Amino acid sequence: MSEVSDFVYAPPDVPLTLIHHDAQVVVVNKPAGLLSVPGKGEDRADCLIARLRGVFPEILLVHRLDLDTSGVMVFALTKAAQGALGQQFEKRQTKKIYIARVAGLVEPKAGLVDLPLCVDWPNRPRQHVDHENGRPAQTEWAVVKHGPGETRMRLQPLTGRSHQLRVHMAALGHPILGDPLYAEGAARAHPRLMLHAESLRFRHPDSGKSETWRAVCPF
Repeated sequence: MSEVSDFVYAPPDVPLTLIHHDAQVVVVNKPAGLLSVPGKGEDRADCLIARLRGVFPEILLVHRLDLDTSGVMVFALTKAAQGALGQQFEKRQTKKIYIARVAGLVEPKAGLVDLPLCVDWPNRPRQHVDHENGRPAQTEWAVVKHGPGETRMRLQPLTGRSHQLRVHMAALGHPILGDPLYAEGAARAHPRLMLHAESLRFRHPDSGKSETWRAVCPF
């Protein structure tokens, strides 16, 4: 695909934005355009976890955000914290809220997308809806407001499939603006993917208290 073969990784030169850190966890606001973890090749070594390792050498991965997505991520600072947080993600005990701007005027005001997803092997890294081979994927959505030819939405993934929000919105006929893989024409012509992980709720692995961390949407 031209979208993949023509891609040049140019990570943003911006300072780390720490939201919270303690002895167990680090919560950070990932900028759009920065990989969560290293990609293949030396030219894709710069990533969020590598930058964080310069401040927290013991940093451990818990989950990921797409290259083009910005917003809240949590990392662990101990193996115990990594395991506890990983279990919460695996058992769907975390709550993730995203803000997106999508093409077109979405009606009604709220709904649920329940479409199974799997990798589109000939066109990797694209994913697609596949009712025979796909894994279950559900996304709750709500309209925040309509704008000229677009809709601002609040999205809550109930599962954690790769590219889930992007494929589900495209399947609704309302691709996320600026999406280089699933939008076309004017909908693609934006400076970035208009998708931001606004908040993340999880139980702190030490205290057991449920806390919500937020990063202000930049668009």
